[in-house]
Parts: sequence; C-alpha cells; structure tokens
Amino acid sequence: MRRAFTLIELLVVIAVIAVLIGVLLPGLAQARLTGRSVACMAKLKQIGVGVTLYFNDYRDTLPQAKGPLPYGGTAVIGALFGGTTGSLPFYGINSVGADKRPLNKYVVSYEPKPAVSGGPRVELDAFRSPVDRGARNTGVPIPGFNSTDSYYNLVGSSYTLNDHALEGDQVPTLVPRTDTGDGGRMPYVADVSRTWMIATHPIYNYESGGDRGSIWYHPSHIEANMLFVDMHARMRVRIPTGIVNTTTDYTFLPIP
Repeated sequence: MRRAFTLIELLVVIAVIAVLIGVLLPGLAQARLTGRSVACMAKLKQIGVGVTLYFNDYRDTLPQAKGPLPYGGTAVIGALFGGTTGSLPFYGINSVGADKRPLNKYVVSYEPKPAVSGGPRVELDAFRSPVDRGARNTGVPIPGFNSTDSYYNLVGSSYTLNDHALEGDQVPTLVPRTDTGDGGRMPYVADVSRTWMIATHPIYNYESGGDRGSIWYHPSHIEANMLFVDMHARMRVRIPTGIVNTTTDYTFLPIP
C-alpha cells in the first residue's frame, strides 16, 4: 500500500518552494534589469557611431535643429538632435518630426519619412531605451505633462544632448548659445574622456536643484548611461544629489 503525503509534509514542501522563489526572484529581476541596461548601452553606442559620421559632415558640431520659442522667434533646441515627435507642446518637440531631426539618418539605415498629417508618428526604436521609465516630475508645470512614464514618448528620445548645465539653459555646454539662437561648433573641451556628450535623461534629474524622480536603474539612487566626447561609453554612472556639474566620473562643462 502506497503511503500518501501528510498535511504537514505538504505544507513544508510549499514553504520550501516559497522560500526558494523569494530568494530567486530578486536575482532574476536584477538580471533582467542588467540585460536592459546593456541593451540601452548598445543603443547609446549606436548613436555614438552616428555622431562620428555626423562629425565627418559637420566638423566638431553636434547635431542641432531649431524649434519655435514660446514668445516668438526660433533657437537651437537640444531635444531635437534626434529621435521622433514627442507629445510636449513646446519648442517644436511635438511638431519637428523624425525626418527633420538631424542625427536620425546617421543612426538608422534609412532616411525617416515625414509623418502623415493626422496619422501616427514615425517610430525610431534606436532612440528608445528599454529602461526608460520617464520621471515623476518633468519640471513642466502643466497638467498632463508634469510627469511621464516615458521620455521617449514625451520628447521623442530616451537620450539627451549635453547642451546646458544643471543650473539651466543659461549655462551652455557643448552647444554654444548666441543672441540669434544659433548653435555652432563645440567649444574647446579640456578633458574629452570625462565630458559627457549624450546620456540617458536621468543625467538631468537634479536640474535647477529639483528632483525629477528619474528612477531607471536603481530603486534608491539615480544612475545614467553616458557617451563621452572621446566616444567611449559607461553604464550606470551614479548621479549625485543637487547641482553637481563635475564629479570624479564625469563633467557637464567643457572646462571643469
């Protein structure tokens, strides 16, 4: 006669399985996040290859496009360097499409077509990070735009250009500011291996002294993937709290 499991034995087995799941799940979640971070880095490096090709046509000039200003006129808008149409109704972000963002044709193997009026936007997966979780506070004081679950959806790209320091637009970095709103060639960069050029949006988490809550890589502190002027890239660089433009790992400033 076969002996059946007792209730106590069954409960012990269930308890053991529960403990194993509790031990394994955090490790699996971390492994998945690491995989997504690596995929994000691969896209950032692909963008870097595009910038290198862009430099061949526009010497020492980062990709730049003009957008309309709220009070009239136009100026170079850093967010328009690449990617696709976003939802933010300012600075041309929701009107300058993939066909007019200058870096795109250097990153993808085709020239993006204009979006059809009233139709869906042109999607460019090369500019969408798999770890893009947006921000709890975008810094835009308008309902519907003061938070986002995806920077790719908000501005058209999960990646951003180093065109201003953490104090705000009044402190330009690699894209010069002029009275006419034009950009131009990059200034002299003292340390090309330490000055970041393109990064994921959490790099600006503490812009103007705020906290945007761009929790992409770690639950308790801010990290960003970065591409530097010398074209090397680093994954999950920690971002210190507050307005800190220069750290031991990176700098916003051409001359720290």
